[in-house]
This record gives sequence, C-alpha cells and structure tokens, in this order.
Amino acid sequence: MSQTIQLTIDGMHCGACVRRVTVALEKLAGPGQAQVEVGHAVVTLEGADAPPAQELIDAVERLGFTARLA
Repeated sequence: MSQTIQLTIDGMHCGACVRRVTVALEKLAGPGQAQVEVGHAVVTLEGADAPPAQELIDAVERLGFTARLA
C-alpha cells in the first residue's frame, strides 16, 4: 500500500537546498521516494508504518524552510 503526500515548501532557492530536503525526506520515507523541486515536494510512502505528514513537515522545517500540505 502506498500513500502520496504533496508539500509546498518555501525558502528553497537552489540545488543545494533541494538536495538537503530530498535527503531529509528520503530518510523518513523509508523504502518510498521523495521527488523534490524548488518550491514543492512529492513524497511517496510505502507500507503501513509510513510516517504521518506532520513528521515530513517537521523535518523540512528543521532545515530552515517552511512547509505545508499542498
């Protein structure tokens, strides 16, 4: 079972920002995947033990960006 979460992310301006957010989200997504571009992210989570959306938002915000569900 998979779940897709779309986030709007403010404050990312470059490839380095995208990479930092991608790494953080992929750590939480487990076997899922994160597709991140400047301004937004799509995270596909696999399995019943997938983290809630708020955990993804919190991870992005710990990096200094603003995130919310799209």
